[in-house]
Amino acid sequence: MPVGKVKWFDADKGFGFASNPGDEDVYVGKNVLPEGVDELFPGQRIEFDFAAGRRGPQALRVKVLDEPRRRPVNRRKPAELSSMLADVMSMLETQVQPALDAGRYPERKEGRQIAEILRAVAKELDS
Repeated sequence: MPVGKVKWFDADKGFGFASNPGDEDVYVGKNVLPEGVDELFPGQRIEFDFAAGRRGPQALRVKVLDEPRRRPVNRRKPAELSSMLADVMSMLETQVQPALDAGRYPERKEGRQIAEILRAVAKELDS
């Protein structure tokens, strides 16, 4: 049985694709997942049997080799995140926007700090 890595899997749609070493990617439907497994994650290693289907190789049986990664949990409460966003918007309006309106970028150090803050807020929103 070949061992491949999950390229993507959409639990809502009920299917995804996994790499098949030396061959075409393999279609993986939700119905061939082992009992108790509802979802696969990109990069997760799986072992599978496959057969040629109408649209290409299709997995018949799947064995999950890697433990699924746990989804990140929101660390901040919505009210706290709302307050953070208000502070970020104020900072952008008072520090970044005036410099941009004047035709220049913020200083490199200040730009990096602001970018770091924006990444942290984006990560919190994305989790």
